[in-house]
This record gives sequence, C-alpha cells and structure tokens, in this order.
Amino acid sequence: MTKLHNHSDAPSTPGRVARSLRSRLMRRQASGDANRQPLARRALAVAVAVAIGAAVIPAVSEASTASVTLSAGSLAFVSAPPNVTFPGATLNGLNLSVTATQAIDISDATGSGSGWDVTATSTTFTSGANTLPTTATTIASAPTDACDTGSTCTVATNAIAYPYSLPAATAAPTATKLFNAAATTGAGNQSLTPTWTLAIPAGSHAGTYTSTWTLTLASGP
Repeated sequence: MTKLHNHSDAPSTPGRVARSLRSRLMRRQASGDANRQPLARRALAVAVAVAIGAAVIPAVSEASTASVTLSAGSLAFVSAPPNVTFPGATLNGLNLSVTATQAIDISDATGSGSGWDVTATSTTFTSGANTLPTTATTIASAPTDACDTGSTCTVATNAIAYPYSLPAATAAPTATKLFNAAATTGAGNQSLTPTWTLAIPAGSHAGTYTSTWTLTLASGP
C-alpha cells in the first residue's frame, strides 16, 4: 500500500527560507523608502518657501534730518592789550633804539566773515618838559599772528604795508590801521604780536618817558 505525503506539513528547505527572508527585506525597504519620500518632499518645500520669502522681502530705508543753530558771538579783545615796557638804555651821544613786543589777543566769534582791523594812536613820549619825536614809535615788519590754544582759527590775511608809524601828538591824533584781517579771515581767537621799535635821538634828555596808547578793534578790514 502506497503512502501519500502532505507537502504542506513538510519542513521548509533552506532555499525556501532564503527566498522568504529576501521577500520580507524587500517589503521593509520599500516601506522605508515610501516613508522617507514624503519627508524629503516636505523639507524641499520648506527650503523653497524660505528662499522665496527671503527674495521678496525688501530692505527698508528712511531719511532723517539733523540740524543745529549757531548764534553769533562778538568781536572783542580777549583781554586788554598789555602795556609795553621798553628796556632801558644809556645815552652815549649816538642815536639809539630799543624794541619790545606786545601780544594783542583778538576774538572774532561773530560768524560773519566780515574781517576786522586794529587801529592805534598815542600821545607823545614825555618826561617832564622833555619829549621824544612824534615819529619815534614804529613797527618795522608785519606782526606775527597765530591761533590761541584751543582755537582752530582762520589766521588773518593782513594787507597793511610796513614799516608802520604810530601817530603821536600832545593830544592823540586820528588813529591809523596797524593790522587787519581780510573778509573771510581772522575768525576765532588769535594773537597778533607786533614788535615795536622806539627811536631815541642822540640829544635826548635823561628821564623816564611815558606815552598813552589807544588800540581799537573794529569790524571790517
């Protein structure tokens, strides 16, 4: 009598087991790829959206205005012109001369650019009944001019010709210009320093001589 075998109950062969495993792996890989594809598509969509957003949002610029109001100051001597004391001299029968400087400190804070001038006059040098000539006091060459410390000034452009002779008489005569600042120059604080020369004739009398000087600062060259 022949026995019939039920193949479904037979144990699996190695080949069948391998095929089953490969089939399962392929199904899992396909499932993983399917899951990754939506994620990749979403990431790409976000990147595109960000790029488009950055391109269409423009930079914003706005204009503004800054201002300041400067009020005019004054034209004045920073301090009164100092007294001038010439060095003493000993008479020797010859014509003599002595020199001295005078720092004249000027402030032009008007902001007008008009320029300015300094004029001067004097009384005769007198010692008791004795006098020196009315032409005794001169400036041989143009005074130096420099900005004061802390002032970025516009140094004066001076047009006065030298030598300059200081007017003198018993009563001070009309003043004359000894220095000036052309228009658009002389702004700020600056010191001009003339070197004064006093001529002493050989026949002068001994004594202490004095003179009153008047210096005036005015607008305009």
